[in-house]
Amino acid sequence: MRLGLGLRLLLAGVVAFLFITAAGAAEKRIALVIGEAAYRDKPLATAANDAGLVAQTLQAAGFDVAGARDLDEEALRHAFRDFLDKASAAGPDTVAFIYLSGYGLQLEGENYLAPVDAAIARDSDIAIKAARLSDYLKPLAALNLKTSIVVLDIARANPFTLAGPPIASGLALYEPGANMLLAYNAAPGTIAPAETETYGVYARALAEMMRVGGTPLNEVFEKARLRVADATKGAQLPWNSTKLATPFLFFERAADAPPPPTDEAALSAKSIRELGPRDGYIAAVQRDTVQDYQDYLALYPQEPSAKRVRAYLAARREAISWRRARSVDTMNGYWTYLRRYPRGPHAADARRRLAQIDAALEPPPEFEVIDMGLAPPPPEEIVYVDRPVLIFDDPAFDLPPPPPPPVYVLPPPAPIFLAPEPPIVVADPYVLPAPVFTPLPVWESPPVYVEPPPQNVIFENIHNTVIVDRAANAMTIRNPSGQVLSTGALTAIGAGAAGLAIGAALPSFVAKKAAPAIAPAAPPPAQPGVAPGGPHSGAPALPGGMPPVGAALPPANQVFPGQHGAGGPHLGAPHPGALAPVAAPAAGGAAPPANHALPGAPHPGAPLLPGGLPAPGAAPAAGHPAPGEAGPHGRHPGAHLPDARLPGAHLPGGPPPGAAENLPPGPTPGMRPHRPPGMGQPRPEAAIDGPPPAAQPRPMRPRPDWPREGLPPQLGPGGRGSGAGLMQPPRPVRPEPVQHVAPVPAAP
Repeated sequence: MRLGLGLRLLLAGVVAFLFITAAGAAEKRIALVIGEAAYRDKPLATAANDAGLVAQTLQAAGFDVAGARDLDEEALRHAFRDFLDKASAAGPDTVAFIYLSGYGLQLEGENYLAPVDAAIARDSDIAIKAARLSDYLKPLAALNLKTSIVVLDIARANPFTLAGPPIASGLALYEPGANMLLAYNAAPGTIAPAETETYGVYARALAEMMRVGGTPLNEVFEKARLRVADATKGAQLPWNSTKLATPFLFFERAADAPPPPTDEAALSAKSIRELGPRDGYIAAVQRDTVQDYQDYLALYPQEPSAKRVRAYLAARREAISWRRARSVDTMNGYWTYLRRYPRGPHAADARRRLAQIDAALEPPPEFEVIDMGLAPPPPEEIVYVDRPVLIFDDPAFDLPPPPPPPVYVLPPPAPIFLAPEPPIVVADPYVLPAPVFTPLPVWESPPVYVEPPPQNVIFENIHNTVIVDRAANAMTIRNPSGQVLSTGALTAIGAGAAGLAIGAALPSFVAKKAAPAIAPAAPPPAQPGVAPGGPHSGAPALPGGMPPVGAALPPANQVFPGQHGAGGPHLGAPHPGALAPVAAPAAGGAAPPANHALPGAPHPGAPLLPGGLPAPGAAPAAGHPAPGEAGPHGRHPGAHLPDARLPGAHLPGGPPPGAAENLPPGPTPGMRPHRPPGMGQPRPEAAIDGPPPAAQPRPMRPRPDWPREGLPPQLGPGGRGSGAGLMQPPRPVRPEPVQHVAPVPAAP
């Protein structure tokens, strides 16, 4: 008997609460996202964009995401190994998520992801030049993590021209390991149609359903299957299988949130017979089981949808039969498959394996038939699987269009998923595209027991809009009312730098591989008697390669000598000092440009140093104290200083002697300085130049209670707490500027 949605959510919440109370540990979330698009012969238009969209959605849900695009064979294999090492070190209270987009191949029951440099000329090349996914899924399952989620968006038409016997289309049916959910963008043995839009239909549907707060994990993938089947008119039918032992939510839904947009219980609690032919078809597709497809065909054999259901059932029966034959791995098993499907998708695979074990390639008249777990296919099913490539929209099948899901089951997609804006495509090697982040409703948030990922702008701004303008080398954060909370130059975008983490950080091996290809911009040519970057004759440059006092700042895309982040130089970094926060303009007003003085700053129109500081030596405006002098709130108005008590949060180029102790002891009211995760208090003055302290365990964060209008007052401008995960004192409802300060390398 199927449970209603409300009862299932209640049970899931109770189980999650009991589990957390017993475990007493925060849930750590990590992810690996890879988009392989730049194939030499047949590049994929959406694979990298899809990976960027999924990576961003996972970041909002509290995942520490490592991601990359267009990896060659060496980098792809190392990225998998790096992630397994990371998952192994993360501990048992970890949720791991893997999303792969690109070209997938199957051979003899194994699934492979082709790297962008793969040169595959025949079937035997697949195992040598592509990454066999079971080599990484089995070790992941063996780690016995809390939950593992693996999404393979790789079931596409084979782009390689292969000599020799054909290979089956799509992906082979594979059983997930313990505590694992395994999902394909198309049912086993089938392929998805070619993509024609900015993002693939499966990635869009998955990101859409992941963002619906309070949706259990299985239902996320069930709803995504319905959305894809509806959007493609039945041509693509995603699949998933699960062996989960622990409930999982991407986002929670507050108790006082508006009611969910669908009445799931109206569909899930009824049988196919009770629902009738139209809704019964929708229920069969959502449940996606052999039994439900068989029930529909038994009840409604003359309905137009019955022909499509028969095609779905034929593909699943054949995939299960091949999986059974491959797991038995005997000549009787392969002969049983060939007796059922002499020209089936895996007939060539069966004969390859029979040749390897030195058995007859065709079944003899008499042999021991093995139990396949399902009855042999009826004759009307054979037409769909009597070929190596199975596409549900094949004109030869002449399948009628399916009925659309009723609104009470699946409401229309939000505008952001109907026509999403194109992402910012980063020219730097391996970096994923960066979509515009659309805010989540204020009643949705990651579960309170999730450990905040390190320095994640998206996670800290789930209720704000984050816009990355790569051409202008800038980022803007706006609240739901359209007010600018923060804007400024980027320090890094997806580069794994220690500063601003806009996109997914590159896996460690990939970051090292990318470093030689990303050289810092050359400094301007030296002139006799003039310090590099400065107009003053004979004036020495400041530590870290900064221009001397009074010198003009370099162009926005200039990288200072010696500036670098983890794994290499900042990609397109203009200068140290992550963001230059600005005051929110009046409603409808435009944000000031980066490096432009704000009204009331010392020199209106004069350039600012990174972080919003006036140029050294500039005279203060009338009525305003000079930099370093105590203002009404302890600091110069409009000049948001980095917290000099934190390691690396110094003035650009490194602080001059005694600068740290000369700063006022507290942050500017209304500005929360960035602190490394796990540090709830600033470091003592004596420890500034010493080694960083060990990270402290994060306390459990209680669920916040906030007003129904506006952003949570105690969570800060992004709707999230501080890096330490502690509740903040009450603050005005109007969001305050967000400041992130990137560490600056010490002077050599």
